[in-house]
Amino acid sequence: MSKTQSAAIYLSNISEPERLALQRLKDYTHINAIPEIWPLAAKSFGDTVALHNPHAKPEVVITYKLLAELIQKFAAGLQVLGIKAGDRLSLIADNSPRWFVADQGIMTAGAVDAVRSSQAEKEELLFIIANSGSTGLVLEDLKTLQKLRDRLNDLPVQFVILLSDETPPEDSLKILNFSQLLEIGASNALQPVEYNQDNLATLIYTSGTTGKPKGVMLAHSNLIHQITTMGTVVQPNVGDVALSILPSWHSYERTVEYFLLSQGCTQIYTNLRAVKNDLKNRKPHFMVAVPRLWESIYEGAQKQFREQPANKQRLINFFFEKSDRYIKAKRIAEGVSLDHLESSGIEKLTAKIQAAALFPLHALGERLVYAKVREATGGRIKQVISGGGALPKHIDMFFEIIGVEILQGYGLTETSPVTNVRRPWHNVRGSSGQTLPATETKIVDPETRKPLAIGERGLVLLKGPQIMQGYYQNPEATAKAIDAEGWFDSGDLGWLTPQNDLVLTGRAKDTIVLTNGENIEPQPIEDACLRSPYIDQIMLVGQDQRSLGALIVPNLEALVKWAETQNIDLSKPNEDVTASASQKIDLESKIIQELFRKELNREVQNRPGYRADDRIGPFKLIPEPFSIENGLMTQTLKIRRHVVSERYRDIVNAMFA
Repeated sequence: MSKTQSAAIYLSNISEPERLALQRLKDYTHINAIPEIWPLAAKSFGDTVALHNPHAKPEVVITYKLLAELIQKFAAGLQVLGIKAGDRLSLIADNSPRWFVADQGIMTAGAVDAVRSSQAEKEELLFIIANSGSTGLVLEDLKTLQKLRDRLNDLPVQFVILLSDETPPEDSLKILNFSQLLEIGASNALQPVEYNQDNLATLIYTSGTTGKPKGVMLAHSNLIHQITTMGTVVQPNVGDVALSILPSWHSYERTVEYFLLSQGCTQIYTNLRAVKNDLKNRKPHFMVAVPRLWESIYEGAQKQFREQPANKQRLINFFFEKSDRYIKAKRIAEGVSLDHLESSGIEKLTAKIQAAALFPLHALGERLVYAKVREATGGRIKQVISGGGALPKHIDMFFEIIGVEILQGYGLTETSPVTNVRRPWHNVRGSSGQTLPATETKIVDPETRKPLAIGERGLVLLKGPQIMQGYYQNPEATAKAIDAEGWFDSGDLGWLTPQNDLVLTGRAKDTIVLTNGENIEPQPIEDACLRSPYIDQIMLVGQDQRSLGALIVPNLEALVKWAETQNIDLSKPNEDVTASASQKIDLESKIIQELFRKELNREVQNRPGYRADDRIGPFKLIPEPFSIENGLMTQTLKIRRHVVSERYRDIVNAMFA
């Protein structure tokens, strides 16, 4: 297929708003490979800052012109070391401008990178190096090399590049640091590489939650589709600021980075410790993140509200209640309410009148409350893109009220990753949006695979130019994932609206089956429970039990505040006097257990579509949060359900004993 044919397929049958959006963006539909972007971007954006890491020591600032030069030097250096088109290199490192230079330097040399975090477990990294057939390694630093060194002699690795400037150790392996490789590249001309869109670009390994990791093969055509169609969703201007926090090697962060940088944006790197300050001080226009980040901002705002005097709290609650009603009426009037998909003309007119009546109070809330809350995000956000998990409805509503537009998206590593995403002009909250151009979504019966009607829930199948080539050296797994007609089995459950918005209801493998045969999707119930100010994290359990149960990480700070206002002593008996207030809390006390029982009952029963089987029976409060550090969350901040279940197996068994 020619480049012209590919572009025509990608951009055919798009809506008028999408067509207009694309007209003002820099066009890359003619390219054959991702590296072709950067010389073009250097000509267009020159001295505009491309990459900025304010947290590095020293601080790193790279313009588009310099970025293109660094990528070419890195690639030329690799060619001198013997890298040829199609060779595989493992890029094991974390977010930094040098990661981006390495990623694109490897592709510019015609090679394929197998990517993963340096924080991943040793055995997983060694499997990736071996499975990918990597002949070279690009590593974060000496510490990463030391973690792997004792096993590298058994692998076909010929050299190691450190992304740090640490002095390479004496070794039988050829080891160079970042600056040394660039020096080699600067002294040697880059040999041109002839690209084909179907050439393999990268291998991204799945987390291996069910067996060994699988290498997802993404071709240049898969990634180019994302870059040439993402403009139907967001339309950045040259110099717009994008704040980057997700792992750069992750397909979700990575492809959005490619797109935003192709349009002349400035990417600023942040981290979990600095993100709240960076949001406020760097004032980004765009950000890609997972639901947990938006939840933490929401929780921070709620904490500030609780610290206000009682009369001010009542005023804040009054405005939010009126704005909640205003937003719901406005959604119905505009035809983007998930709960009123087939509203009549009369219903829409009634909603429009109601919204008009409530608007003055919403506007007053904006002036007195919401604008100040919005300052926590920097006050310049055009859109934020949320993915990597379900966005709780109350979080969606909160940000809509304060005037921060969230575009929820959907996809998997195997789909490069975006297949669906909400649009600014068609933002149906509660959904994951319509498909990207040239992409299809089909809902089928999980057992029979027969297509289901609009509105019926089933298994989500996906098809389009962004679907992977397959799993590397694993034809059996590929055949299970992609059928003969090219439909990819997402493993997710959901349904489609009449306007083709995808609404997800859970993972097929996450479904909890009770002893009465009822199938329960945990995510919507967990999202409802997170509305409680006293629940920080929650994971439902109960497979093959009579009822659901829950492991709950309480919000200890909110509990302490509640106890103070109620004049209640929550301390454990004989507690160490040096312990903090939150450490002294007796989570097993009757009064705390009663509080959480009331919270769970209220939030679950107030959830739309509540059924008796949704009720949570036994629960256990656990003080240690689920985190990346303790292995209970992925690096995109999703709870690793199988790991949590194993870690707390005895506690869960005791809950149902």
